[in-house]
Amino acid sequence: MDYSEYLELKKIIDAQHPESFKEGNEPAHDEMLFIIIHQAYELWFKQILFEVNSVITIMSKTAIDDNSAELQTVVHRLQRVVTILKVLVQQIDILETMTPLDFLDFRDMLRPASGFQSYQFKIIEAKLGLKFEQRHGQNYYTSQLHQKDIDIIKDAEQGNTILALVNKWLERMPFFRDDNLWKNYTPSSSVETNHPINNIHPFWKDYENIYAEGLADAEKLNIDNFRKLFFTSEENIERSLSAEACRSTLFIMLYRGYPMLELPFQLLDTLLEIDNQLGSWRYRHINMVRRMIGTRIGTGGSTGAGYLQGSMDKHYIFKEISQLNSFLMDRRKLPKLPSEITEKLGY
Repeated sequence: MDYSEYLELKKIIDAQHPESFKEGNEPAHDEMLFIIIHQAYELWFKQILFEVNSVITIMSKTAIDDNSAELQTVVHRLQRVVTILKVLVQQIDILETMTPLDFLDFRDMLRPASGFQSYQFKIIEAKLGLKFEQRHGQNYYTSQLHQKDIDIIKDAEQGNTILALVNKWLERMPFFRDDNLWKNYTPSSSVETNHPINNIHPFWKDYENIYAEGLADAEKLNIDNFRKLFFTSEENIERSLSAEACRSTLFIMLYRGYPMLELPFQLLDTLLEIDNQLGSWRYRHINMVRRMIGTRIGTGGSTGAGYLQGSMDKHYIFKEISQLNSFLMDRRKLPKLPSEITEKLGY
C-alpha cells in the first residue's frame, strides 16, 4: 500500500473533464476550477452524512447515558459537521475568483446540470430534520433528479432524523418525573394565579410568573406563546418539539452551568450552529449567484437567486430551539433549585 493507492488518486485526479476542453470547443480556463470546487463540496457532503448517520445510530438507542462517552461522541461529531460547514462557506472565496465573464465562457454548456441536483445535500437536510412539508419549492426540489436518487431522499425523509431523536432525548429528562426531588422547592414569586392549564409543575408556574413580571407592555402576548409552547401538545405540522421537550430545552439553557447539563447544552448549541452555518452558506451562495448571473434563471431551470432566497428564509431546521431564547430571563432572577435537584445536577 502506498499513498497514491490508498487515496485512489488516479480516480480522483482523472475525474475532471471540462466540457469546454472537448474537441470543437474553445477551452474555458475557469471551468476546471468550477469542477474541482463542486467535487470538493460533494466529498465534504459525504463526510457530513457519515458523521450524521453515526449520530443517528447512537441516538436511536432506547436510552443514552448522558454522563458517558456516548453523548460526548454525539457532540464531538456534530461539532465536526459545524467545522466542515465553515470550510464549505470559505470555499466560496475561491469560487469568487472567477468573474461573471469567466463563468459565461462555459455556463451554457452545463445545461441542464445544476448544483440544485446535489442529492447528497438534500439527504443531509432530510436527515437533520427538514420535513418535505417545510421545503421551499416542493414540486421542483426533486424534479431534476434521477429516480434512484429521489428514492434515497424519500427514504431519508421517512427515517430517523437528528431533530426527531433530539426531541425524544429531551423528553426523557428525569428531573421533573420525581416529585420527591421538588418537595422542598420554595417559589421565588409571591404572585398567586389561577393557571388556565391544569397540573402545572410548581417550578414552571413560578417561572412563568417571574418571566411575566419582566416583560414590557408590548411583550405581554409572549405569555400566551409561552403557555402554548410549554404546556400544550397540539398536533401541528410546523412543530417538531413537544411541550415536554421544550421545557427540557429551556431548563438546560437556564441551568447550563451545572455539570450534568454542560454536555446537553453543548449539543443544543451545536445544532443551532449547524443552522447558522447552513444559513451562512446559503447567504454567500445567493450573493455569488446574483454577482455571476444577476436575475437570470439557473442552469437547472430554477429562478436562480430567487429560489435560493426562498430556501434560505424557510430551511431553518432547528429554529424551534432558537426561538426558545425568547423565554429566557436574567439569570439573577432564576428560581433557586432545591438541594435535591442540585445534587443530581452535580457529578
